Amino acid sequence: MNAHDLALKAYGAPGGPIRSARDTEHAAFSKITQRICKARDANPFNFAELAEALYDNQRLWTLVAMDVADEGNGLSAELRGRLFYLAQFSTNQTKLVLGQKGSVDSIIEVNTAIMRGLRPIRDAA
Repeated sequence: MNAHDLALKAYGAPGGPIRSARDTEHAAFSKITQRICKARDANPFNFAELAEALYDNQRLWTLVAMDVADEGNGLSAELRGRLFYLAQFSTNQTKLVLGQKGSVDSIIEVNTAIMRGLRPIRDAA
């Protein structure tokens, strides 16, 4: 295998679809939320898979918190504050779930609401 083949394997084929930042964020929340739901609904219940998905969810929310805490972020101060609060909420809920004192349903609801907000707005015309 030559360097070109290795690069294609690592980075994908050229000419693929270009995603906007919103599309990328939506895809990240969607993938993680699906993993959380899958682990929650597994029969038998799969705590290890759930913990791994929640860990990845926390990593995503940490990135969101870091981004909205940056003064250079273009979002309004109000929206940045709300997103930072949701990151904290997600952290607190995750701790409860991992301590088997809470449900993942609220985490799923928050992620789903974020995904709805990230969907592109379509003209009604």
